[in-house]
Amino acid sequence: MDEIDAALVRLAAGFCRLKGIHAVAGAGDEILFEEWDWEVGVGLYGAVRDAQDRQDTAALAAVARWYDRQIGRGLPARQINSTAPMLALACLAEHADRPDWTALCGDWAHWLVTELPRTGEDGFEHVVKEGRRPGQLWDDTLFMAVLFLAQTGRMTGRADWVSEAQYQYLVHLRHLADTATGLFFHGWCFEGRHNYARALWARGNAWVTIAIPELFLLAPPADPALSRHLAEVLRSQVTALAGCQRADGMFPTLLDDPDAPVEASATAGIGYGVLCGIRTGLLAPDHATIAERACDAILQRIGVDGILADVSDGTPMGDTLAFYRQIGNVAAPYGQALASLFLMEMRRFRHD
Repeated sequence: MDEIDAALVRLAAGFCRLKGIHAVAGAGDEILFEEWDWEVGVGLYGAVRDAQDRQDTAALAAVARWYDRQIGRGLPARQINSTAPMLALACLAEHADRPDWTALCGDWAHWLVTELPRTGEDGFEHVVKEGRRPGQLWDDTLFMAVLFLAQTGRMTGRADWVSEAQYQYLVHLRHLADTATGLFFHGWCFEGRHNYARALWARGNAWVTIAIPELFLLAPPADPALSRHLAEVLRSQVTALAGCQRADGMFPTLLDDPDAPVEASATAGIGYGVLCGIRTGLLAPDHATIAERACDAILQRIGVDGILADVSDGTPMGDTLAFYRQIGNVAAPYGQALASLFLMEMRRFRHD
């Protein structure tokens, strides 16, 4: 077993040990995380993709049991972040004889399109469990909700849902882009028309780096103009990201501040997005240098317990740059997932 394969096994074990944010239990094969929200949603997507990549039916069965337990006890109120676990479920449903899962995905997608509050220009408001966020667009939404809508639309033959997902990409990228650099701000608010602290937050940028090529994998745009636009946006962003990477391969949590704390989930997410962009033909192979440098940094941060270090806590919208620098680190399923996705893609890239 080579270094990447061994690291993937440790990451999968570490994910199963997490009962909550920074709550680590004993070893086992069951997924213990207790809350249905974005943190585990990202983790589940990484777990499903890893299990499918390894053809690990036992791991897929463990994910399925987690979903059945959660659905059986009742799901929380619908909002952007509670939509995140639906992406992995939709991916499972596509390859399983589970009409109940497919029906739930369809019902949730219908809710997103017809009932989720909207911002100006008909964007998806970033509603969270704490409440409404009127007028707010966040980078996170593309991964947490829009990819699920695209996947479910393609899976169920609902071209209107796929079209809505594509529109959300356009409206989010328009208002979150820093046109001066090619990078992305964490958020935008139509109420006052501003980008808050104008934070070039690393994990927020990672969500964009991932979300664009991931759309081409899950529900490839049929419109050549849209495909061209998304590809150019990604190329501009990745070109800018190359100049933000530290000598040790890590990215700082504020991309334009090399002295800001390093952030491993962002580094892994950017690495994954870059390699996925190369695989989908959106990026030239020479961009792989970013991922190669990030790979060593991520491997060094996976502990013997399988937990990825230097993963910052969930980050709400900040009004100052100091706010982002002060976010502490946690053991979190999204860190496990982004590292797994990255290392799986690196293994594929090196073997091709």
